[in-house]
Formats: sequence, structure tokens, C-alpha cells
Amino acid sequence: MEIRTLRYFLEVAREENMSKAAERMHVSQSTLSKQLKGLEEELGKRLFVRHSFSIELTEEGMLLRKRAEDLISMTDKITAEFAAMDDVVGGNIYFGCAESYQIRHLARIIRDFKKQYPDFHYHITSGDTEQVTEKLDRGLLDFAVIVQEPDYEKYHVIQMPESDRWGLAMLAGSPLASKKAVTFEDLKGLPLFCSEQGWHHDLPRWCGSRMEELTLEGSFRLAYNGAVFAREGLGYLLTFDHLVDTSKESGLIFRPLYPELKADMFIIWRKRQVFTPIAERFIRELKAKLG
Repeated sequence: MEIRTLRYFLEVAREENMSKAAERMHVSQSTLSKQLKGLEEELGKRLFVRHSFSIELTEEGMLLRKRAEDLISMTDKITAEFAAMDDVVGGNIYFGCAESYQIRHLARIIRDFKKQYPDFHYHITSGDTEQVTEKLDRGLLDFAVIVQEPDYEKYHVIQMPESDRWGLAMLAGSPLASKKAVTFEDLKGLPLFCSEQGWHHDLPRWCGSRMEELTLEGSFRLAYNGAVFAREGLGYLLTFDHLVDTSKESGLIFRPLYPELKADMFIIWRKRQVFTPIAERFIRELKAKLG
């Protein structure tokens, strides 16, 4: 299986049209069709359902698309890393970031680093701790910023200087809006929104075995989406302070949990990983600013 063929496959999957994909890849339609047919024969699976004017992925095709995207990303990353080995003032660094107000610390370091090395380029992937750690372990990312105690045997770790505070985002007209803080008893019987990570890892630290008394209405990877649902009156969002808009115009307010529940944030990277010169310099910058 050749990388070039996988690039052809991904382009067809994105365009859902053979002729458009051929045009974008600067090859003839017959060449593209032959390459994809050979890929199907090699895998022994049908990857596309061909319609009159479009192409639809089969289940096997959707699986290959996910795997091919990772392979192409890794290939491009390796190529860029080797190209940058002799370039000590430029290159690419890939970050995976969980949601937190503390990301501002990373942003400020990147801003200052960019002033020193204008040819440095950064790429940000957002997701929860599970998502970004998985990509880090597979080599698709150089650094991950997570909101969960890391494996110190596996990663180099720098802890962010602050902690995130858990609380409840709700409509300003909610009966709980008059309270300065929200207790466990306040949450009982409410339709709650929360990230899966928060629901399974952070909230149990706060209420222990009583988690089963709370009602999870829905889970969201991104706090913004949860805030939209809360704003429509569908429920109450458990989230970090500062993650969602709670200005007067937003219609939402934030109240911290009581007793207080906090979460620490960490920047991690794999031990024994070989970095490009620009990434090595960035590590020194991280240690100087946060270490």
C-alpha cells in the first residue's frame, strides 16, 4: 500500500466525486480510478459505493479514511521533522490541548517564542484529555496539555501555575442564580451536562459514591456546545470557570461548586522522544517559563 494511493483515496473521500478529485490531484480520472480499484483489490474490501454523480464511502471505506488520515499526518510530520533537523530557527510543533482558561499560559509562551523564531510554526488540535493523549502516544503530536494527573513514568511533565475551578453554568433566571455557590444537594434532580472526562474522573472526587444520585442529561466534548444547550434551557452545564461566556448579554451565569473542586493542568511530552532543534528549544522555553 503506497502513501500516494492513500492520498488519492482521501481526496476522493473528501470530494465525493472522482472527476473533482482527479482535477485536484492533477491526474487523469482513469488513473485515479485504476489506483482506487487496485486499493480495493489489495484490501479485499469494497471502499466506495459509486452513484451517477457522486461516490459514497462504505463502512470499510470510513474505517480506512480514519486510518489513512493518521498515516498521512504522520508521514507529513516525519518529512517536516527531517527537513527541520538542520534548521535550528524554524520548523513545526504540534500541540494537543484540552479546554481550559490556563491555555493562555501556553499561548503567551508561543507568542514570545514566535518573536525569537519567526520561522517557527505551531499547529493546535483541541480535544479532551483522552483524545489528545491518544494522539500524543501515536506520535501525531509533540506536546499535549491535559487536565488529569499524568503518568510520570511515561511522560515528561510540567504543571501549569494555576488550577481550574469547577462550577455550574446556568440561565441567569435559574432558582440557583441567587446562591453564591452550588452544593451537591442543589444538583440532585437537575438535568446536567458535563464532559465525559469530568463526569467520570473529576466529579467522583467531589461527591464519591453519590454520583449515581446525579442525572447526566448529555455529554459534550466542547464546553461551548454544552453552553448552547444550557442557554436554551435544556439543562445545567458543569464546567470550568472562564470556559463559557457568562457576560450579561450571554444570559448565563456561573456559580462555583461547594465544597470547592479544582483540577490541575499539565503539559506533557513522551520520554525518549527525538525532537527537532526547534522543539528542543521550545522545551527549554517551557522549563524556563513554567518549570
